[in-house]
Amino acid sequence: MRVAPVGGTAVQDHVALAEIELCGELIIAASAAHEERLSLESIDEVLKVAEERARATAE
Repeated sequence: MRVAPVGGTAVQDHVALAEIELCGELIIAASAAHEERLSLESIDEVLKVAEERARATAE
């Protein structure tokens, strides 16, 4: 088992942080939808799927 060193040296996993942020956005969107389920289109909008696809094809 590996333990983070003591002394304030923080290691950041940018991919994990991005995933946590996306999960948070989904939770906010789901709570704003009240008792309705989010549609696949709404989920894609929250996760900015179209924007990511456009960016990926532009590269």
